[in-house]
Amino acid sequence: MHPTPSAPATSVELRRATQRRRILLIEDDSALARNVASELDHRGYAASHVPDGPSAFEAMHAAQYDLLIMDRMLPGLDGIALLKRLRAENIMVPVLVLSALGAVDDRVSGLKAGGDDYLIKPFALDELFARVEALLRRPRETRETVLQAGDLSLDLIDRTVTRSGRPIDLLPREFKLLEYLVRRPNQVITRAMLFEDVWNYTFVPHTNLVDVHIGKLRRKIDAPGETPLIESVVGSGFILRAPD
Repeated sequence: MHPTPSAPATSVELRRATQRRRILLIEDDSALARNVASELDHRGYAASHVPDGPSAFEAMHAAQYDLLIMDRMLPGLDGIALLKRLRAENIMVPVLVLSALGAVDDRVSGLKAGGDDYLIKPFALDELFARVEALLRRPRETRETVLQAGDLSLDLIDRTVTRSGRPIDLLPREFKLLEYLVRRPNQVITRAMLFEDVWNYTFVPHTNLVDVHIGKLRRKIDAPGETPLIESVVGSGFILRAPD
């Protein structure tokens, strides 16, 4: 049973939630909130719901959560202002921002404020939960907006890549693939992991799709004379070698 939009979770619900990944849903559309919270519970998560920014701020100081799903347009304290306050207090829980505002500037402002992902309304529940699962699988990390792997640099806001100052033009999927590897340096990444986390597949297809994309990525990031960054691991997958 979920708490009502205006009430915090009960002590019984909080004890039950400790056995599952805890998600705080911040949404003023009560029908949508019931839908999402019910599906969260069905999928094994422990969902709490609050309808506005001030209630969310209080909830974040009263309990610990593994993820926030936050509407951008909230009464009392809008999502962007709430994000900034949480990040200013060094509360780094992953945040999925929901919004009907889909312009590039709106998405960028949501990410700059501290959001980890941005989903435009209306959305399919399957896409929402694919993003939830991906965020919960991410290793906890700092709120850096630029990732480094040796002389390779990824700007997560501008979505640009450079190596030794040389700009590299990547397609969106290539950028996502490279970001996934750079966030896990010197770690063997299997094809199954990439299918699940980069392509959001729920099964491993019989295809060389990953190898084709890795090949294209290598050709773009490794100029003649540069040390190759991505290595193949026979029988396992790939590894991005990042110098210490």
